[in-house]
Amino acid sequence: MASKTKRTPRGAAGSLPPVDRKTLALIIELADEVAAAADKRRDPHLDIPTRSLANVRFNKSRKIIEMGGQTNRRQLFNLAQAKSYMQTLLVATGCKQLIDQQKTTSIRGLYYLLKHTIEGTREETFATQEECDPIIEDLEVTLESLREELHVYASNRGGMVGPITLIDSGDEIDCSRMGSGGYSIPSIVEADIVKFKSCDAKFILHVEKDTVWRRFNEDKFWRKHQCLLTHGGGQPPRGVRRMLYRLHNELKLPVYCLLDNDPWGYYIYSVLKQGSINLAYESKRMAIPEARFLGIRSRDYQRCKLSPSVQIALNDTDIKRAKQIAAYPWFAGKKAWQKEIETMLANGFKLEVESLISKDISYVTDTYTPERLSEADWLD
Repeated sequence: MASKTKRTPRGAAGSLPPVDRKTLALIIELADEVAAAADKRRDPHLDIPTRSLANVRFNKSRKIIEMGGQTNRRQLFNLAQAKSYMQTLLVATGCKQLIDQQKTTSIRGLYYLLKHTIEGTREETFATQEECDPIIEDLEVTLESLREELHVYASNRGGMVGPITLIDSGDEIDCSRMGSGGYSIPSIVEADIVKFKSCDAKFILHVEKDTVWRRFNEDKFWRKHQCLLTHGGGQPPRGVRRMLYRLHNELKLPVYCLLDNDPWGYYIYSVLKQGSINLAYESKRMAIPEARFLGIRSRDYQRCKLSPSVQIALNDTDIKRAKQIAAYPWFAGKKAWQKEIETMLANGFKLEVESLISKDISYVTDTYTPERLSEADWLD
């Protein structure tokens, strides 16, 4: 029977894991700054880093996007900002409580933990979940801490199968013996929770959707080609991105991405490779600059002799989004990517990976992917 992790009594900060001691210190420092301002009869404030494209820059040497220095000041004595100011401190208080008690909760759970009517008023701390979520992100960037380090997690969305054995919260898991569903990648995959025991894989193939992943799993692609097969259920959640980052950097496994030939697939690749705008401050712990885009490509319609019936016409939103992505600094200087996007726009249609099934049910696993890998035919 796997051993259970002993819970640390509330307030026993000295016995907390190192990452929790660090995060707790950051929260306490934030509170001390507020208290110091109050003692000096000054307007307490928080400087929240701006989470927008205007406040990120592409670091060409590191090949990742990073957050700039712009901030938005949130003040207690500003009527337009007072509520969001207090909500930010309330979220920080809730996260401190979770760390003290050595417990975690979902984003939804934190919302309910903090939601109440303020005494003596009819005012709710949070009216809706949508009001709470941005505050959690604000606290993350302010403390420069992952949400998971604040003991808050999102729902699991992503899977993995292949020749690797993990220790997850004390339980040994052989990912080559997980059946048709595979190992569900958790939201929190930090080294104190998930440890890599052994791995015989040569690379990682990351596919966009679980429907494609199931085809690869059923055909045992991972066994034939000695690889790990992962998916993120579309836009990969943070747990999947952190898992891929750790596998790539700790086990030195190359990452190849099989995504749709559309602006959404391009964006997913951009996030995996360079990082996301909202989490630009965490690109150093999530982005994989060496990741490669394996397909599906704009030219595959002709190259694979696909039927016209698999075409999906581009709409105005697709066209606008494609042009935005082409203008990203990390894509703007790459001729191959510019040609890729131009070809898709000239085609006037997009393609899903599933379109390859029109050739044969296992064409994507038996022919398309092995050929692209053997020919090193991918986009950087």
